[in-house]
Amino acid sequence: MESSKRGIVIAIIVAMVLAAVESTVVTIAVPTIVKDLNGFKLISWIFSLYLLTTSITTPVYGKFSDLYGRKNTLSIGIAVFLLGSFLCGVSRNMYELIFFRGLQGMGAGAIYTITYTIAGDEFSFSERAKVQGWLSSAWGISSLVGPFIGGFLIDTLSWHWIFFINIPFGLISIVLLQKNLKENFKKRIVKIDCQGIFFMTAAISSLLLGFMSGDSNLRIVLCISASTLFILIFYMVEKRAEDPIMPFEIFTRSNIMVNIISFISSSALIGIDVYMSIYIQNIRGYGPTVSGIVMAPMSVTWFLSAFFIDKKITKYGEKNVITFSLLIITLGSICLYTLGLKSSLIFVILYVCILGFGFGGSFTTITMAVQDSVDYDMRGVATASNSLLRNLGQTIGVSILGNIFNLSIVNYLSKIGIFRVNSNNFYSSSNINLTIPQNIVKNSLNSGLHMIFICLIILNIISLAFSFSIFNKMEEKS
Repeated sequence: MESSKRGIVIAIIVAMVLAAVESTVVTIAVPTIVKDLNGFKLISWIFSLYLLTTSITTPVYGKFSDLYGRKNTLSIGIAVFLLGSFLCGVSRNMYELIFFRGLQGMGAGAIYTITYTIAGDEFSFSERAKVQGWLSSAWGISSLVGPFIGGFLIDTLSWHWIFFINIPFGLISIVLLQKNLKENFKKRIVKIDCQGIFFMTAAISSLLLGFMSGDSNLRIVLCISASTLFILIFYMVEKRAEDPIMPFEIFTRSNIMVNIISFISSSALIGIDVYMSIYIQNIRGYGPTVSGIVMAPMSVTWFLSAFFIDKKITKYGEKNVITFSLLIITLGSICLYTLGLKSSLIFVILYVCILGFGFGGSFTTITMAVQDSVDYDMRGVATASNSLLRNLGQTIGVSILGNIFNLSIVNYLSKIGIFRVNSNNFYSSSNINLTIPQNIVKNSLNSGLHMIFICLIILNIISLAFSFSIFNKMEEKS
């Protein structure tokens, strides 16, 4: 690989690491932050506003990268992320921190999208799968390393440094991008689709706020209804726009299928990430460190799968690779259902390895298929639309699965004559309701987790069914 390409790889991996580490580091630091800033009631907004602004800006950055180039758009996004990080670090109260987390999320929207777009632009077909595999692995490994970094910084310095530490690495990424990424694109004067951006923002915001609103059914219905209305208006606005923020011609039949699979698979992936940690810690009784070590092999097999996938795509086509990968994920999710109260961690490691291999193959191939389905001047917005749907899939998926999990616990306890129990206490606190015996607590959690595993199997079977509708366009491509 040429030196300039190596510089580009380092730049986009460093950028991805920034976003990935930040996501997990903040989780570790939250108890210390809310104690220092006296803001326990506002704790969820630290995450919610970040997620909201990230989702909103993802398609905007994708479009701007098509219009003004990947290098400058990503550099601006990283700069916004770093500014948000610095201001988070100097926040004096929870309101400032929440606002600046929103600013940080606006920068993260560029990182999540344009790094993968650059990988699609600058590398040959045979190199692309490897680079995107490195990006995905960087995300997975950073997410595991993040808690250790956060704990060290908080113990030795203060929580402020979990935000300040981003700045030097972000600057390195910008310098490497500006030095090594040479772009050839036609600059053109365009009218920014402000109406499209407004209604798209309204639609995404309403949808996410609905699913983040907790147990308020009325609020969920109102938000989803508003989101549906805004989507319809957005569609009509985009059909008339001179240069739409989301050109609908990128959504071919095959493209729609892979995006649906991305949405559903992302819901399944977040379910595995969240609830396998609950299984390891709350049912098997191990600590967060062991949980991280047990889940780490998933990132390794994800990387290995992506690393060897390129020749398989050209030989068998994206449809067959995605279908095979989803079949592996489905088998892995079926294996999860066999886990019980005393299952060995060896089996857990084996099962997450199987899942990592499947997810690595499917997501890497899906990203390449989306990028290959459009011309260069639409590749940014096509990649962004796929990233947005993954983001929405995770957000909506974790909300729905969380409600199913809690309901399953309550139903289990009701069947054995225990009523009026707050299931949140079962896995959010070490001081589990002392009036309930530990064996019943574990049995109820195990019952809830097995209902989640059934949901994961169903989700993956649905994804597998959709994969048969994909067309092979990358077969025997050099």
